[in-house]
Amino acid sequence: MAYGAVGSSVSRAATMDSTDLGKDLSQAVWRKSTHSGGTGGECLEVATNLPGVVAVRDSKNPDGPALIFPPQEWTRFLAKVVAGASDH
Repeated sequence: MAYGAVGSSVSRAATMDSTDLGKDLSQAVWRKSTHSGGTGGECLEVATNLPGVVAVRDSKNPDGPALIFPPQEWTRFLAKVVAGASDH
């Protein structure tokens, strides 16, 4: 489960901004999957260099909302994605 969205335009009840979370994403080092094409499609960027969190954002909207996950939840999510991918 995500901690919340950062900078989202969704209602405040559903999300928290970076001030609410105490998370400053200005030092985030964002990276895109090597599987992403260069056509500007539907890509996510992930920042794993921040202490205690993994941040995820839409690469087409870098100033938009970012989701914040505890590292162990992100690892669990990725394991499920990989397991699902190997089922096909």
